[in-house]
Amino acid sequence: MTIKTKTSLLYFTTLTGLVAWIGGIFLAPWLKYRSQDLSGFLYALFSPTCHQIPSRCFSFYGYPLAVCARCLGIYFGFLLGTLILPFSTRFSTLDLPRAKTFILISLPIAVDAAGNVLQIWSSPNWIRLLTGILWGILLPFYLLTGLMELLLRKKGKSYPPREINRN
Repeated sequence: MTIKTKTSLLYFTTLTGLVAWIGGIFLAPWLKYRSQDLSGFLYALFSPTCHQIPSRCFSFYGYPLAVCARCLGIYFGFLLGTLILPFSTRFSTLDLPRAKTFILISLPIAVDAAGNVLQIWSSPNWIRLLTGILWGILLPFYLLTGLMELLLRKKGKSYPPREINRN
């Protein structure tokens, strides 16, 4: 299998998994609306990744989504970042974004979450969603780049040189 084929397979597997994961978030309340027992399974499936406090969740068909607004934003952002990734140079160089970029994009979600945890303020769900989307967009640039490098390194194949940027 060629490097391009492996990279494409990893990319499309990730994309498919993301669509299924986000679909499950919306499927849980829809199934609950339809009085299906499977909804409990879906809510339980998402419970290790999110607190699922109903007031912090958007509603769908009159029931809270399977994750809170911030987690939903992170997942949507991850999907957007995954869709953007092929249009960047990440597939050809395996470079990680600069540390400054990570810190700058992480600041809004960190400040918002800290303010909520410390009870300085209570952000509305749309703020939680937006900070989650912003942070989620960045994550595939680390996760998929790292997985691609691991996949290629594990097989002992040569891969494009990676420039480590410590700024």
